Amino acid sequence: MGRPPDLTDPAPDDAGTVASVVIDYDVYELDDDPARVDRDALWAFLSEEAYWARWRTKADVDHQLTLAWRVVGVYSVVEGRMVGFARAVSDGVAFAYLADLYIASEVRGRGLAKELVRVMIEQGPGVSFRWALHTADAHGLYEPFGFTRPDQTYLERPARHRST
Repeated sequence: MGRPPDLTDPAPDDAGTVASVVIDYDVYELDDDPARVDRDALWAFLSEEAYWARWRTKADVDHQLTLAWRVVGVYSVVEGRMVGFARAVSDGVAFAYLADLYIASEVRGRGLAKELVRVMIEQGPGVSFRWALHTADAHGLYEPFGFTRPDQTYLERPARHRST
């Protein structure tokens, strides 16, 4: 299980489209093609296992996926199924927010979460951005990538989730 070589940011083609990034990692592929995302697997994880997303409806998740600035899925080459995911929202110039990152429980402990964070923030169009995220329990995953607690300049209004 080796770490793939570092890649430079993908260059836009003549139409301004950035080529898809596909990274091989052991028997897994990390791919930022949004068409490849298994929406049912994503919904199953977010609605049943993710403490941070259970208030969302399937329509909410589909909407977020459709409007995402970038997504990266983790796929088992052997089984052909999605086993991890991360989504980012961004202004496309200087700031991005990392959201909904997960690895399926049966494949955890193989370095996939670290590789998923690396591919999302260090491979591709957001490598020079300021990144933000929220987590209640995964600080150790993100700190090696430079994530720290905000300083006194950061303000935030907490979410006001609708009742279901």
